[in-house]
Amino acid sequence: MNDDTNFPDLAITSIAFMIWGSSYIITTEFLPPDRPVFISLMRALPAGLLLLAIVRKLPTGVWWLRVAILATLNFSFFFIMLFISAYRLPGGVAATVGSIQPLAAMVIARFALGFRIRPLAVAACAAGVFGVALLVLGPGAKFDMIGFIAALAGALSMATGVVLSRYWQPPVSSLTFTAWQLTMGGLILVPLTFILEPPVAMLTARNIGGFLYLGLVGTVLPYFLLFRGISRINPAAVSLLGVLSPTVATLLGWVFLDQALSGIKLLGMAIVFASVVMGQFAMVAPAKKAIPA
Repeated sequence: MNDDTNFPDLAITSIAFMIWGSSYIITTEFLPPDRPVFISLMRALPAGLLLLAIVRKLPTGVWWLRVAILATLNFSFFFIMLFISAYRLPGGVAATVGSIQPLAAMVIARFALGFRIRPLAVAACAAGVFGVALLVLGPGAKFDMIGFIAALAGALSMATGVVLSRYWQPPVSSLTFTAWQLTMGGLILVPLTFILEPPVAMLTARNIGGFLYLGLVGTVLPYFLLFRGISRINPAAVSLLGVLSPTVATLLGWVFLDQALSGIKLLGMAIVFASVVMGQFAMVAPAKKAIPA
């Protein structure tokens, strides 16, 4: 397996993060409020069961435990933290905190996979955080400790899950790997939904449409592209693409919600794209291969 940055694979993987940029507008405009665990469940389990029905293959042996760990990091815990931070923090603050994920993935990949930490890649991560801050932070941004901790925990969880997904390369296709994790992540969320949240009132047609989009377009497709990308390129390079999500979210807010697109935001957008390009060039040099499962 080649650990060089593969630009065609990188471009395909970037589609996942751009699709995730649409999740914010779907969550705020279509889904019921203040239900982070229920929304996480509805995002993961139906999509996972649908994929599982297609691939018709279950984990075996040690893969049950590995899938449970990965599903918790990439879906169950990450989704809950993501929606808690979205409810408690302005979107800009949550996005800025979440943009530390590439740096966290870089550090974890150094110890777990032996990938080198390159100074230019660190600079690219810092530039990405700065660009996201310019892009999404406003003068009225407020700080909430619980929301901040949730955003930080979610970023660290996803960074760890991305690296472990490379460390434990599955003996199946990316589609099957996605089906396993989504289904397991959803099953973990079932009891948590009943324990942590009151029952949800009747869902509207708008809610159902939002869940269908979030599950199929916003989850199945991008996570398939994510795990495909993780299997082919440096996981830190994959994580660096995360700064594209708030960029797309800003553009969608401008197009559909008439949100302002100022010169500062355009500068932030340019810095974000520059950080992605700089980060990928920083990781072109070969790195140590993943340890076989």
